[in-house]
Amino acid sequence: MARQIGLRDIHIAIVTSDDSIETVYETPIKLERAISAKISPKANSDSIYSDDSIEDIITSFEGVDVEIEVNQLSLESRAKLQGAKVIKGVLIENKNDIPPTIALGFKSKKNSGKYRFVWLLKGKFELVSDEYDTESEKPKAQSAKLKGKFYPRDFDGNYRFIADEDSISVDATIISGWFSSVLNEAVLSQ
Repeated sequence: MARQIGLRDIHIAIVTSDDSIETVYETPIKLERAISAKISPKANSDSIYSDDSIEDIITSFEGVDVEIEVNQLSLESRAKLQGAKVIKGVLIENKNDIPPTIALGFKSKKNSGKYRFVWLLKGKFELVSDEYDTESEKPKAQSAKLKGKFYPRDFDGNYRFIADEDSISVDATIISGWFSSVLNEAVLSQ
């Protein structure tokens, strides 16, 4: 089985609506160059005891914690993720900015040369933190780190899609159009 050895092509797509009928996304846009991504699904569980032993374990899905690192974050990308604005090249951050709900997509190279493709379907990122260091003898490059929470869509309860390019059951048109739009399960079921 091939192992993950890379990360690239981080994309976001703003969720314009999500209700019981459908979820609608804007066209995905590529963020800056990827360095790392950590995807941590969270669940709450409770053990039910009877007759002096565990009878059952009840688990409920809490969401997904996401940490991504990119080489830099342009002012335009930062504004888009935070709900801020850029006017004449100046990022304007306001206490009333509301981060948009987005989908997050990327691909991860496998040691087989093929890729694993991922979409997290609905979530928000926190405000971006900044780190600055003085220049010294040995340069220290800074990167941008983002933290977010992702959760199931209202439409269908789905929270993530994953496809392996080297799977015999995956449709090549799904892989080739992965970043053109956020997948819809109805399209997969056709």
